[in-house]
Amino acid sequence: MAEAEHDNVAGRSGFVTFVGRPNVGKSTLTNALVGEKVAITSDKPQTTRRAIRGIVNRPGGQLVIVDTPGIHKPRTLLGERLNSLVEQVLGDVDVIGFCVPATEKVGPGDRRIAESLSGYPRAKKVAIVTKTDAASRDQVTERLLEVDALRDDWAAVIPLSALTDDQLDVLTDEVLALMPLGPALYDPDVVTDESVEDRVAEIIREAALEGVRDELPHSIAVTIEDMAPRADSDLTDIYANIVVERDSQKAIIIGHKGSRLADVGRRARAGIEPLVGSRVFLSLHVRVAKEWQRDPKQLGRLGF
Repeated sequence: MAEAEHDNVAGRSGFVTFVGRPNVGKSTLTNALVGEKVAITSDKPQTTRRAIRGIVNRPGGQLVIVDTPGIHKPRTLLGERLNSLVEQVLGDVDVIGFCVPATEKVGPGDRRIAESLSGYPRAKKVAIVTKTDAASRDQVTERLLEVDALRDDWAAVIPLSALTDDQLDVLTDEVLALMPLGPALYDPDVVTDESVEDRVAEIIREAALEGVRDELPHSIAVTIEDMAPRADSDLTDIYANIVVERDSQKAIIIGHKGSRLADVGRRARAGIEPLVGSRVFLSLHVRVAKEWQRDPKQLGRLGF
């Protein structure tokens, strides 16, 4: 049977991950391709802390996108573990998409990451210039030339915007064509393998990240203590902890007379209710776990 005919019978399926410096738009791109929010987004570096799988189904096959933390110079044990997670994912995927924003010149960090991809010879490499909606045509052209020059083995170089959906179909088609022949890995109605509890925790963390600055974003973790439908009601009760490293950070999260924590709760509920399909009673408690990013036991308790 010719490969093209076999293609139509079996389809293609496999794993792709997007790499790049923190905050180049990897999670936004993942969500846009999946068509649903499976990864939280923020303008804070290292927002993504786990390997989150988003599923993209097309007539020609299925892509499993593994959204990972941005590659960075680690300053804590958590940072080291996040980088190790990225390395593990890169060694397992079929395609690596290297992302650079159209709005920023290619720098030493981009070059270092592009060079490091040689350590993963199994994966095919695609270069992606993101955020073209925020850049001029000249900027996009300049970025494409810079990125193209970083390696001589790009299978494709694609400019796109996840916000406007521009060229997303081109990326999907190109990546799918690079995947091995094989059946779908997930049922067609599955968009992620994340549990509802994990997605709820991430939505709360996303709400808590809004408006904080300096080192506080890295110090925030969220755990779900309990989550269950309320008897004889259409409410879902959720009890969650927002974990920080210092008492001063706890005061920032709570805010004056609890005002900031109330805002976090409102924003989080707006994201959680469509996910769980009911109204939500959300109880948030802020607790301190001193220097948890550097403590192996605390990291283990928090799922890292």
